Amino acid sequence: MSDAPPSIREQIESSCAVIGSLLAQEEVIGRIAALCVETLRGGKKILTCGNGGSSTDAMHLSEELVARYRADRDALPSLCLAVDPSVMTCIANDFGWEEVFARQVEAHGRPGDLIIAFTTSGKSENINRALRAARARGIVTVGILGKGGGQALPLCDHAVVVDSDDTPRIQEAHTLLLHIMCEAVERAFVR
Repeated sequence: MSDAPPSIREQIESSCAVIGSLLAQEEVIGRIAALCVETLRGGKKILTCGNGGSSTDAMHLSEELVARYRADRDALPSLCLAVDPSVMTCIANDFGWEEVFARQVEAHGRPGDLIIAFTTSGKSENINRALRAARARGIVTVGILGKGGGQALPLCDHAVVVDSDDTPRIQEAHTLLLHIMCEAVERAFVR
């Protein structure tokens, strides 16, 4: 039966293959991790955003920076643009869902900051508008993408595109990528 769900083994093997394919982008992953460190060392902040499961990745990265990843260190400035339902619903009501992140970039983003957008498809207009708003303000844009990168890819100064069309596998890879960023920051800031 071809419509049978994948077995546990098939899911694990598929995840390992997708994660392993990230090695081909090791240099850009390292560049993004170093950019996180440089941004924070420069006294600037990291903004994050995403929709649905990708919003939890954005929240995960920001909370690890503000609180801690593995070791005690000073808090670092990061703001997830997907965490305030009052702000998001106000913007959505007054300007449309497409503007929920761009308006916050306008409010909180400053030249030299960094925005990291998580999207499995690269098709979400609210993510793409946030990336455009960031670029217009001198904010470096990073995409943690999937499914070929979509329309978000050309809006990113730096991007990792997970080589998969399977959303769960892309999200698993995104979690590894945000943990790699956290490791780099922690090495740089733990005393």
